[in-house]
Amino acid sequence: MIEAINGQSLLGCRHYEVARLLKELPRGRTFTLKLTEPRKAFDMISVRSGGGRPGSGPQLGTGRGTLRLRSRGPATVEDLPSAFEEKAIEKVDDLLESYMGIRDTELAATMVELGKDKRNPDELAEALDERLGDFAFPDEFVFDVWGAIGDAKVGRY
Repeated sequence: MIEAINGQSLLGCRHYEVARLLKELPRGRTFTLKLTEPRKAFDMISVRSGGGRPGSGPQLGTGRGTLRLRSRGPATVEDLPSAFEEKAIEKVDDLLESYMGIRDTELAATMVELGKDKRNPDELAEALDERLGDFAFPDEFVFDVWGAIGDAKVGRY
């Protein structure tokens, strides 16, 4: 796991953000990578000790939550996606593969999260540009993502 490039911390960064930073490094110049073994990267996370009964705390170890590591703030446990979100993520991931030749469920999940409460494709396009502007998604792709999210909302699989 890459922890830092030239002293700039990459903790909490998505893989495409790390790739962009690596791509932007000047050719022919020396740079420093700080690497961490994957197991050691998670040593800081442990079950909280407390006086509560088992199961009263966060849903660690139940398989009903997702651990999110943040660059700012503590790691959190989030609920699993709903059936609608799972289907929408799957459809958006398929669109990513057909348009860009990549499969990235985390990127698809981010796109679904950004689009699930938007009222029209223009609002989705603005949200995607604001958060994922480096991708410069074409309008046709954004419209298809909007359709995939809408289909999943109403149960059209």
